[in-house]
Amino acid sequence: MATAPIKLSDVSASLLPRTITGPIFEKSVERSAVMALARRAPLAVDATTSIPIPLDVPTADWVGQAAKKPLSTGSVGVKEMTAKKLAVLIPVAEEVVMSNAAGLWTQLQNDLPTAFARAFDMAAIHGRTMKGAAGPFGDYLAETSKAVALGTASQGTGGVWADIVTGMSQVIDDDWDYTGTVADHRLKPTLLLATDTTGRPILVDTTTPGTNMAAAGTLVGEPLAYSRSVSGKQRRQSASTDTGLRAIGGDWSQAAYGVGMDITVRISKEATYVDEDGNVVSAFQNNLVLLLAEAYYGFVLGDPEAFVKFTGTPSGS
Repeated sequence: MATAPIKLSDVSASLLPRTITGPIFEKSVERSAVMALARRAPLAVDATTSIPIPLDVPTADWVGQAAKKPLSTGSVGVKEMTAKKLAVLIPVAEEVVMSNAAGLWTQLQNDLPTAFARAFDMAAIHGRTMKGAAGPFGDYLAETSKAVALGTASQGTGGVWADIVTGMSQVIDDDWDYTGTVADHRLKPTLLLATDTTGRPILVDTTTPGTNMAAAGTLVGEPLAYSRSVSGKQRRQSASTDTGLRAIGGDWSQAAYGVGMDITVRISKEATYVDEDGNVVSAFQNNLVLLLAEAYYGFVLGDPEAFVKFTGTPSGS
């Protein structure tokens, strides 16, 4: 039996059903590079959630029968993870919604996950919103003082491969583990063009097929994920700028994220909104349907020094 088409009149005026919003929420996690490597923790929407972030490994030791038990020299710090709201308001012509509502929802399920994932990664990596204001999280990955400029090592001494291993060494020598890297897409051609002194490629494309769209395989033997928010320069977003950051890697046990609930999408044909020029626009007067998508995310960092930045020359410089 054929499925009846979705019409605007079939949809609640306040909240879209989970059959529509569920896939949006699931894909937003898949498309975030930070979420691909950080560990997930529970998050409450209506209260601050305390989660344990291990800052050291407890020390166990041998003990004799009936002897005094050894006291651990390790400790477990607690970071406060608080739900922060991420939202986007989308005006759509009513004629589009009325004539092809199912197509609109399909498009939302493709576009919104990318929008939310990029905004989350921007905040978790740079501590900034998509428009450059201070981000919602107290800590962010780029706070680390560890950094390596790509191009430091000559071709004869290992080139970009040596630069990445040097960054890994900074993390490991500081008693952290190096468990993965998030990278800007601009780094991929650099990696693939890297050759030894005889012209043989040093690195090969290790793309791993799967459901996680951010994960891209491995780099120096550890997981690799790509995100445009690493550099900060987003496609078709004139306000965004390239920071020169090309990758950041380190001990991802020190990073945790939470999701408070499914993404919700509300609709209205009567509301007004203020455009970027400060003009008040009436949806009713202009035959628009306003779609308001919202979600809750949290992010905490045990110690920024568990990570290292890899930098390059910003595009356009």
